[in-house]
Amino acid sequence: MDTYAAALTLFLIMDPLGNIPVVLSILKQVDARRRVKVLVRELLIALGLMLLFLYSGSALLKLLSLSKEAVSISGGLVLLIIAIRMIFPSRGGVMGDEDDDAEPLVVPLATPMIAGPSILATLVLLTESDPNRSVDWLIALLLAWGATAIILLAGQTLYKILGKRGLKALERLMGMILISIAVQMLINGVLALG
Repeated sequence: MDTYAAALTLFLIMDPLGNIPVVLSILKQVDARRRVKVLVRELLIALGLMLLFLYSGSALLKLLSLSKEAVSISGGLVLLIIAIRMIFPSRGGVMGDEDDDAEPLVVPLATPMIAGPSILATLVLLTESDPNRSVDWLIALLLAWGATAIILLAGQTLYKILGKRGLKALERLMGMILISIAVQMLINGVLALG
């Protein structure tokens, strides 16, 4: 996988367009002057978590005695479930209902919405698949995170431009692409076993 394909994959997994309505809903209880600060804080926490998994994922796999095939298959399954929920959303959206009135801290914005289990598994898998390309994987992560940050920070404007239906259509399209990526991760994991 080249750097740009990895960046696109990570971007699709983060699903910023699909997360706009959820982010707006979660932040509506936060004072309008603090919303951008809270969102930037959550984006930076998510980036820190993803960098942690990018650079210490291999050590975590060894500590837990997990093979990269197991990570590929489990990451593919989680990604497949998320992609299916993007195409056929439940009442609460991809991540479910969040009715907490408190200002979010780490959960649910930083994780699992931005830095969820499938992106963390994908980062570990990228590192395991080709450890010599850690700079490429870092660039891919920063590109995907940067695009996600821009979209989420412009969420209110995009919501006004595209509307609820437009965002849903884009999310479903991203879900279709993500299903293909998830199936490929599953195939790669199964083939590596044999």
